[in-house]
Amino acid sequence: MASYSNFTDATKEDGSLQSICYKRGSLQLLDQRKLPLETVYLDIQDARDGWHAIRDMVVRGAPAIAIAAALSLAVEVFNMEAFNGTSDDAASLLGKKLEYLVSSRPTAVNLSDAVTKLKEVISKAAAVASEARSIFMAYIEAAEIMLKDDVASNKGIGSNGSSFLQRQQHNSNKLSILTHCNTGSLATAGYGTALGVIRALHSEGVLERAYCTETRPFNQGSRLTAFELVHDRIPATLIADSAAAALMKTGRINAVIVGADRVTANGDTANKIGTYSLALCAMHHGVPFYVAAPLTSVDLSLASGQEIVIEERSAKELLHSRGGLGEQVAASGIDVWNPAFDVTPANLIFGIITEKGVVTKTGMDAFDMKGFIKRALISCSV
Repeated sequence: MASYSNFTDATKEDGSLQSICYKRGSLQLLDQRKLPLETVYLDIQDARDGWHAIRDMVVRGAPAIAIAAALSLAVEVFNMEAFNGTSDDAASLLGKKLEYLVSSRPTAVNLSDAVTKLKEVISKAAAVASEARSIFMAYIEAAEIMLKDDVASNKGIGSNGSSFLQRQQHNSNKLSILTHCNTGSLATAGYGTALGVIRALHSEGVLERAYCTETRPFNQGSRLTAFELVHDRIPATLIADSAAAALMKTGRINAVIVGADRVTANGDTANKIGTYSLALCAMHHGVPFYVAAPLTSVDLSLASGQEIVIEERSAKELLHSRGGLGEQVAASGIDVWNPAFDVTPANLIFGIITEKGVVTKTGMDAFDMKGFIKRALISCSV
């Protein structure tokens, strides 16, 4: 069973927020349901604890979900006192537990992408290893590399996004950015995707102000993004979800930047519910709308967003305050529709910011994600 540990703060030595605390054999996840009023960590001892932490929104954000899942299993097998099976048995055990972890949040493609890559590591290790422990160690090392790579990827997204937005700006004025949900250090292994771009703009002295939506019904914006912005002393303003169109009409917003849980081959994106509405408002008001996501969020097996399966959450999140954790606020007996995500079509998106650069459209309505990834892979191999 997972247990709680109290910490005085949620920061790393460099002052940045830390939602995933890992050292070999130990994993603690910041319980984001308790923010911003309490800072407590949940001890994760095995894949089952990891599954529940993801499903129950202790940890959320597509990159963080993938890392938390991988590390929860790494902790379990590292601390396994006795395993009497063969190397093939070890590989089979890891594969089954990874499949179990995927079921915790099916919309986030980063999780299934991580599982696919980890299965490849397991398969290669099983082909040459004669002992189960060797399979386990190969898995543990691969999961740890994913943790390090995610932070580097996020900083690349921030740098690329900041540079691109500054080139698009035709005057010397600072930029004001509107964002939705939480895409920062709390949603990733560190730094963030869309919020990483905002951090980069701020560090370069070109950010006028960040605006964040409350992001109903779980309030990731008011609880988490606002928490990060205040922590980093970034000039920021919180708005109600329903105020976004009115804010854009004032002319204060230079760009909207959001994250993504899945990007399809044509550039359609699945993100937190309300993203589609923001994209429509941005298009109407002539505000460029960007998606910031690592290439691990791209799912080339899906041609368009019509193929994305949208997760529906508990009715309690709408019927009760604090995302279902507080008192009842809605009439008893009312029916509820509570999709966790919506799909923004590519024609509403100006650019997709990745760690390898910004993807722009090949035509009016679609992005060539496959071609971009192919070129990125070629440049990496040169």
